[in-house]
Amino acid sequence: MGDLDIRPAGADDVPAIVALLADDPLGAQRESPDDLAPYYAALERLSGDPNQHLIVAVREGRVIGTLQLTVVPGLSRRGATRSIIESVRVHAGERGSGLGTRLIQWAIDESRRQGCQLVQLTSDRTRTDAHRFYERLGFTASHVGFKLQL
Repeated sequence: MGDLDIRPAGADDVPAIVALLADDPLGAQRESPDDLAPYYAALERLSGDPNQHLIVAVREGRVIGTLQLTVVPGLSRRGATRSIIESVRVHAGERGSGLGTRLIQWAIDESRRQGCQLVQLTSDRTRTDAHRFYERLGFTASHVGFKLQL
């Protein structure tokens, strides 16, 4: 993987993160790379919350991957703390390189460090390649997810 650095995202990373989020058919419909203001505002909210971890993978000064990890204290499962992995993206030229595995392993390791007993994630039903990837890493498709657009 060369000189890969996985670190917290900063304001300078926002354009590259948004480009990664928009670089697929689903993201192209949801993201607005032409207006970064809401993304900067979101980064400010995330940065102020100790349970939010937005990270980037950087090689040779270029952002090539990202994910968000949220730590959620809870009452169920005997007061278990869980984490949720969201917005996993790897630059198209880096797919198949092992970077996605490194990002998910970072999230699992950080979840353990934070005392989580469970790591969960969702993936759009159309992302069948991603489903196979997560299953190879030990995740199981255990629930049906629902969303309500507000």
